[in-house]
Amino acid sequence: MPWIQLRIPSTAENADAISDHMMAVGAQAITFMDTQDTPIYEPKPGEVLFWAETTVIGLFDAEVDMDIVTTYLRHMPETDADNFTYKVEAVEDKDWEREWMENFHPIQFGKRLWICPSWRDIPDPDAVNVMLDPGLAFGTGTHPTTALCLSWLDGLDFTGKTVIDYGCGSGILAIAALKLGAEKAIGIDIDPQALQASQANAERNQVSDKLSLYLPEDAPDTQGDIVVANILAGPLKELAPGIISRVKEDGLLALSGLLESQMREVATYYQEHISLNDPIVKDEWARIDGQRKK
Repeated sequence: MPWIQLRIPSTAENADAISDHMMAVGAQAITFMDTQDTPIYEPKPGEVLFWAETTVIGLFDAEVDMDIVTTYLRHMPETDADNFTYKVEAVEDKDWEREWMENFHPIQFGKRLWICPSWRDIPDPDAVNVMLDPGLAFGTGTHPTTALCLSWLDGLDFTGKTVIDYGCGSGILAIAALKLGAEKAIGIDIDPQALQASQANAERNQVSDKLSLYLPEDAPDTQGDIVVANILAGPLKELAPGIISRVKEDGLLALSGLLESQMREVATYYQEHISLNDPIVKDEWARIDGQRKK
C-alpha cells in the first residue's frame, strides 16, 4: 500500500496534542523525531519525554486528501495558522506494526501496577505486571483515558470483588483488576475482535478462568462491585441507564473516554444515582468516578 508522510515541527509541550489531532484526521501511525538531535537521558519508569523541538510525523494512506488534512491542522489550537509549516512526502513501505512494537515500552501506573508489552522484559518482577498484546483492539495504557482508569484501579481494594469492564477493548482494565486481586471480571464490547484480544491477553496473564467476555446483547444482567467504562462521551450519555444499572448499591464507577470539555455534560447523566468525585484530567482527557447512592 502506498503511504504519505506528514511532518510538522512542534515543541515538547504541543507534540502530544498535535499527535492526537493527526489521528483524528486519519493518521494510521504517529512517530516523534528530535528536530535538533538533542540527547535525552534515561527517563524515569513510565515517564514520556519529548525533545524541546520535536517533529511529529504522521503516516497517511496515499488516497487521503492532504489539502483537507493540512487545512484542518493549520487551525489547531497548538499552532499559529500564519506561521504553520509542514512537509508532505511519499515514503517507502515499512513493517509499521514492528516499528510500533519497538516503541511500546513498559509503563507504571500508581504504586503497584505495570503494563508490559508481551515482547519486552518485565522491569519489576515483584510488581503487579499485566503482559499485554493489544492486537487490533484499543487499550495499551499509553492513551490518557486508559492511563486515568489504570491509576484509579491501582488505588482500590479488590478483595472478593466483581469487576465489569464496559468497552473492554484489549481487556487491559479487566485483566489489571484481576491481577490486582479481583475475584472475577466481566468484559463487554461491541467488537468481536476486542473480545478475541481480551481472551488472548487473559490467557497470557493466566486469568482467563476469572474473565467472562460478552457482546452487549449477550451479557447477563450481572451487577459489579466496581464498574469501569472507558468509551466515548456519546455512548457514555446514551448508555448511562444501562451502565448505572450494572453498579451495585455502594459500588464504584469510573467513566473515561471523554474530553475535559465534555465532562460536566456527561456528569449530568449520572449524578442522580452516583455520588461523583471531582473529575481528574490528563492531557485534555477526563475521568469521572464515584459511588452509587443507596
